[in-house]
Amino acid sequence: MKILFVASEVTPFAKTGGLADVTAALPKTLKRLGHDVRIILPFYSEVERGGHGIRKGRKSVEVPIGGVMKKGLFRHSTLGDIPVYLLENREYFSRDHLYGTAKGEYPDNHRRFAFFCRGVLDLLKKMDFRPDVIHCHDWQTALIPLLLKREKGEDLFFRKTGVVFTIHNLAYQGLFPKETLADMGLDSSYFNIDCLEYYGKVNLMKGGILSADLITTVSETYCREIQTPELGDGLDGVLGVRKADLHGVLNGLDYELWDPETDRNIYKNYSAHAPAGKAADKKGLQKSLGLEPAADLPLIGIVSRLTAQKGFDLLAELMPKFAESRLQLAILGTGDEKYLNLLQEIKARGADNISVNIGFHPDLAPKIYAGSDIFLMPSHYEPCGLGQMIALRYGAVPLVRKTGGLADTVFEEGEGGEPNGFTFEEYTPEALWGAVSRALQAFEDKVAWKKLMRRGMTCDYSWDASARKYEELYRLALGKKGR
Repeated sequence: MKILFVASEVTPFAKTGGLADVTAALPKTLKRLGHDVRIILPFYSEVERGGHGIRKGRKSVEVPIGGVMKKGLFRHSTLGDIPVYLLENREYFSRDHLYGTAKGEYPDNHRRFAFFCRGVLDLLKKMDFRPDVIHCHDWQTALIPLLLKREKGEDLFFRKTGVVFTIHNLAYQGLFPKETLADMGLDSSYFNIDCLEYYGKVNLMKGGILSADLITTVSETYCREIQTPELGDGLDGVLGVRKADLHGVLNGLDYELWDPETDRNIYKNYSAHAPAGKAADKKGLQKSLGLEPAADLPLIGIVSRLTAQKGFDLLAELMPKFAESRLQLAILGTGDEKYLNLLQEIKARGADNISVNIGFHPDLAPKIYAGSDIFLMPSHYEPCGLGQMIALRYGAVPLVRKTGGLADTVFEEGEGGEPNGFTFEEYTPEALWGAVSRALQAFEDKVAWKKLMRRGMTCDYSWDASARKYEELYRLALGKKGR
């Protein structure tokens, strides 16, 4: 099959979160399975600064945005042996950040990504590349299925092209004022309950859901959760309309990138069959973070955005307990100011068993995975989560809340799956601390703990199985086109 991935971020070109990891790893796996895979993303300043062997292209586009024809030039690169196209427009993409600053989203994001979506479709015709499937990701690409359905429904070039739209996080929907329709080159006919209208605003995510041939989410549990009022973020009714075309496919982990046996960023390499080196990684992490280098103290790691979604409202209440308990806590992340301030206060009080590391430090993250005994993810909701999969691979026993992809990958004794971690269900500090207490008690039995750790290291959450499921869904999408 000819498969085109369209995304607002792709590792290593541009990244703010797990979306970029997925849109790099899944194409590589599909390529290995024999498909003709290509990728398109914007040419941000971040991409330009990174180098990546970018070459100038000859294909330009011109599309209507805000009543004016806006031009763009496509550049070229590769991801392994996968062609990558990058849409350049200095007005829209030559900025310090992808979507906005600490003060908020860029106010013209609707124009930026409408230009991107229209540019993608224009480029395909100029290249004469007819994808069997266009795989779109999140609201930034949601106009593509909508444009294909409403503007290009009679276009013979796209008539046989199936569209799969993946929701990575339903909380981010692309909401804009009604007046932005014209900016995106759309007329008032798009503003109705069966298209983009959403409580008086324009909702691009809604348009993608209603227009794509198939919709996927990034785990089976999250697929069920978003169809409920509690986690549907106002779109549970819309998703209910497309229930027959909605599928949950668990994200995988790129084991070429995340492998303690070959990772150059950790202190000593090790594997499930030869795990002894992990002790050196724990000691190295403790020393580097100013923690007591004690093998018998359980070290709990957190690598996360510091937000309520990630459970930091629970952690905020429990920080005094962590500070006074016989354990160590290593935190890495950045996020909401109130949690940043809280953690800085904890650090200032001199809790010598807690290390707080604010910022994005890609060299420290693998050291925390490798050096931790326990990896903590108490998320309020988690569409898929990669942290728990990385932790398993690195022998850090995950402790998670049973939600989304966390519930699909981590199992405590007696929960059905082969036990590989600790879980809690009720979203309360008490339930979280109960799971922490069980993990700390289990850590005392060194023989049983090593078995639990090695069991997690042998879990297979690679992309292979998930890519096979996507193959099936692509064929299903093509079936809707009479192919």
